[in-house]
Amino acid sequence: MIDENHILENLEEFSFPRLSGTYLERNSFNLAKKKIEGLNLTPTIQEFSFSIFYSRIYPKISLTLLFWLHLILFSNIQIIFTYTNIFLVFFLLFILIIITRNPEEIKLGRKLHSQNIFVTIPSKSGQKNINYEEKNGGTDWNKNILLFSHLDSKGQLLSVKFRILFYYLWIFSFIVGLFINIINSYYLLNSILILQIVGILVLSINGLATLFIVLNTTNNKSKGAIDNASGISIVMELLNYYSNPNNRLKNINLWFVFTGAEESGTMGVRNFYKNIKDFDRERTFTINFDSIAKKVILYNHGLINNNNFKSMNFILENRDLMSLENAKRIYIGTYSDGLFLMSKKFHGLGNGDKTSYNYIHSINDNIDKIDPLVLKKICQFYTILLAEIDS
Repeated sequence: MIDENHILENLEEFSFPRLSGTYLERNSFNLAKKKIEGLNLTPTIQEFSFSIFYSRIYPKISLTLLFWLHLILFSNIQIIFTYTNIFLVFFLLFILIIITRNPEEIKLGRKLHSQNIFVTIPSKSGQKNINYEEKNGGTDWNKNILLFSHLDSKGQLLSVKFRILFYYLWIFSFIVGLFINIINSYYLLNSILILQIVGILVLSINGLATLFIVLNTTNNKSKGAIDNASGISIVMELLNYYSNPNNRLKNINLWFVFTGAEESGTMGVRNFYKNIKDFDRERTFTINFDSIAKKVILYNHGLINNNNFKSMNFILENRDLMSLENAKRIYIGTYSDGLFLMSKKFHGLGNGDKTSYNYIHSINDNIDKIDPLVLKKICQFYTILLAEIDS
């Protein structure tokens, strides 16, 4: 039975500042470990180190370099100066791309420590023990469904809403600026006043967007109730439900994964991926819970379809709280465990709430912004969906 009071209790316990790599994130890990062991389950712990370069430094350097390229091309001061700067910008960008190809292995910048914790509930179909290093992710007749939430939180100078806004402004102004520079270069229309005015305006927007992105510092002032104590509470409640042998699925192994350092470039799931990289993508599905407050959008990328009649009916019956959308491949200005797993060709579902973007990563990310009934409804939905998939 899904218990709303139990969900609220977990929500309250996990709502405290817990910046990745700090002792406070370790406290959230210890709390999760204690709760898992309290269900007479033995979790697996994965320790790892990571650099803050990828999440906090790399975007600021790369966007600043591209703004400088925009400025140089528009100014067109002197041919040698222009071409020298173009070469330096592309050379530095090339070096950055090489360095960040495998973010979890970066050695630059400040190194911090974090950890993942996960536990598997095997199916009833005869598989008693699961080796998470197994090449194909279980037996031929069993599916694997992995449920994710992240343990860390972070505060920032800008909320997610404004950060995404500035990324969109940056991208729009950069593309328009390149178009203007191409016209100037190939059609020699530098003397047209209106083109120069538009170019200066676009360059100014790009410069301001770059400045705000660079000044958007990270802090440890957010309690992270929405992002992501809500997700932790859902996964914990589902773990509590399926830890009961009577509720276990017949042919699906369930993995309950709590990642660390998600707010530092998804470092937790990148390290966890080493355990599942060879899993069969046709028999392995991922479900990520991140940033849910008053409503939930289910971002479908291959798990649910029109044959899931009971699940679809549940969504329709609760359409004031739930909606279903097809997931996009790219979301500007955001990272998540779910997006990383989708990029690795896993099918599944994401869970989020766009209306919460005003509060995420700010001191306003508190429990009073969350409706526990929504979290309960989500848990009920997944018990229905998983039973349908298992039948």
